[in-house]
Amino acid sequence: MKYLVVLAFIAILASLASALFFMMRGGKDAGADKAKGHRMAWALAIRVGLSIALFLCILVAWQLGYIQPTGLPASTR
Repeated sequence: MKYLVVLAFIAILASLASALFFMMRGGKDAGADKAKGHRMAWALAIRVGLSIALFLCILVAWQLGYIQPTGLPASTR
C-alpha cells in the first residue's frame, strides 16, 4: 500500500510539472498559445483525477482494513 501511495504522489507531481512546462514554454503565434493552454488544462485535469483516485483508494483501503489510522488519540476535555 505504501508503494501505491508513493507512486500516486509521484504521478501527481509529474502531471503538475507537465502543466508547468506547458505554461512556461514560449510560443510566438496564437495557434501555439491555444495548443499550450489545451495541453496545460489537460495535464491539470489528469492531476485532479489522480488526486481523487488516490483519495478514494486510501478510503477504500481504510474501510477494508488494509491500513489503520495512527497518531495521537482524541481526548475530550
